Amino acid sequence: MSTESSANYDPTNTKITLTRDDDGWWTARDETRGLTTQGETRDEALTNLDDVIEAVEHDAGRPPTDEELRAAGIDPEDNRKAGRGELPDVLE
Repeated sequence: MSTESSANYDPTNTKITLTRDDDGWWTARDETRGLTTQGETRDEALTNLDDVIEAVEHDAGRPPTDEELRAAGIDPEDNRKAGRGELPDVLE
């Protein structure tokens, strides 16, 4: 997934494309923001796209909380070490 800054985003000029792939999955792409998702159905692809847009619009740039790191299987202390130029054990 690629993201672009939403600073120039104009909701009145949004272009969404839906494509059915050769494997039967659907790809939903917000051409305006440069975001892409997939789903087994059109509705699932569009719902996934909505979720990604929501995350980008509201969480972009916010560092994860310790709870979010633990939920992802990352030790928060290791993450802080990585911020000081040291890699967590899982990334070495």
